[in-house]
Amino acid sequence: MENGAPVWKFQGDEELTAASAITIRGILYQLMDNLNKDDDRVVVPLGHGDPSHFPCFRTTPVAEDAIVDAIRSAKFNCYGPTVGILPARRAVADYLSHDLPYKLSPDDVHLTLGCTQAIEAVLTVLARPGANILLPRPGFPYYDARAAHSHLETRYFDLLPDKGWEVDLKGVEDLADESTVAMVIINPGNPCGSVFSYQHLKKVAETARKLGIMVIADEAYGHLAFGDTPFVPMGVFGSIAPVLTLGSISKRWIVPGWRLGWLVTNDPNGFLKGTGVLKSLKGFLDISSDPPTFIQGAVPHILEKTNDDFFSKVIRVLREAADICDEKIQEIPCITCPEKPEGGMFVMVKLNLSLLEGIKDDLEFCIKLAKEESVIVLPGIAVGMKNWLRVTFAIDPSSLKDGLGRIKAFYERHAKK
Repeated sequence: MENGAPVWKFQGDEELTAASAITIRGILYQLMDNLNKDDDRVVVPLGHGDPSHFPCFRTTPVAEDAIVDAIRSAKFNCYGPTVGILPARRAVADYLSHDLPYKLSPDDVHLTLGCTQAIEAVLTVLARPGANILLPRPGFPYYDARAAHSHLETRYFDLLPDKGWEVDLKGVEDLADESTVAMVIINPGNPCGSVFSYQHLKKVAETARKLGIMVIADEAYGHLAFGDTPFVPMGVFGSIAPVLTLGSISKRWIVPGWRLGWLVTNDPNGFLKGTGVLKSLKGFLDISSDPPTFIQGAVPHILEKTNDDFFSKVIRVLREAADICDEKIQEIPCITCPEKPEGGMFVMVKLNLSLLEGIKDDLEFCIKLAKEESVIVLPGIAVGMKNWLRVTFAIDPSSLKDGLGRIKAFYERHAKK
C-alpha cells in the first residue's frame, strides 16, 4: 500500500483490446459514433450483412414454427452435448451431403454458436507454436482478430479483382512454408460477392494437397449464388485435401441472431486421422459455450422442410438488389466495381481519391459519409484493401437506391472542381 491506497495486481488484456478493434463491428461502431444526431433521415446500413431488419428478407414460417414447436415440446430445456444434439448433427450431415459425392456422418458435424465460434474453434486448435495460416485479402477480419488472440501467424494471399476475385494460387505457394497449417477460402465471397467455379476450387484443393495443408472453407453464404456460376461446396474436393467446412443457418435462412452454425470435417480418405485435430476440436468445444438446445431441436425441421420457393425468393431479391447496386454505382464517378457480384451480400468497389477534395483515405471517406449523409459503408481497410469500400446490397431496394443516391450527392459535394 502507498498512502493507504491498495496496489491492485490485475489489469486488462491489451492484446485482446487491440484484436477486437480490427473487427467489422469495431469499425462500424466507430462510424455510428460519427452520425449527425440532428439529421432526421433514416440511417442507411450499407456496411454490414444483416438483411433480417427488412420485411422483404423475413425468414420462412417453417423456421419460425420449428422454433415454437421445439420450445413447446419441452424436450429441449436441458443441457446438450458439447458437439451438439444427435438429431441436429444428423440433419446437418444429411443437408450438406446432398451436394457431395460421399455421405457425411453425424460424427463429422460439430455444432457451434454461429459461424464465428467455428472460426474461433479451428484457429485455436491450429495455433501451435510457430504455426502460420494463409488468409485471403480482402477477407473477413474476424479471422485476423482470432488468429492474433491465439498467437497464430497470419500471411495473406491476394484475391484477383481482374479475374473475378479468384485466389492467386501462385501467391499461396510462395507464402507457404513448413510451418503453414491451413488456408482459408470464403465462398460465396465476403467481401467480394464472388462465386468460385468448380475448376478453380479443384485447383485450390490440389494446391493445398501439394503444400500438405488443410482448406478451411467458410461457406456462411453457401447457396446464395445468383449469377452464372453455381455454388459448389469445397467439400466436393475433400478426397484431394482435407476440408473443414464452416457454415450456419444465419444467411440462407436470414436469421443471424439465432446463432446456429457448424464445423464439419470433409475428409473421406481419413487424412486428418492421427493428427489430433479432431480430438482438439472436441476439447475446445468441451470448454466453451453451446448453441441453445431449443434451436438445435428445431434444426432438423428447418433443414428438411424449408421449401425451394423460400430460397428462390431470397435469391431473386438478392439478384435484383445486386443489379440495382451495380447500376447505381456506375453513376458515382469516384467508385468503380471491377466485378458485378454473383453471390453473397456484398460487393467491393475501388475508391478514386484523386476525384475528391479533402479526403485522404477510405476511412475518412466513410466517416464523413456517415456524418453528412447518414449512410454507413465499410472502409476497405477493415477487410485488408486500403482505399476500397465494401458495400452490402442485402437491404430493401428502396433503401438501397436511397443510400447510393446519397453517396452520389456526397461525391458531387466533395468532387474536385
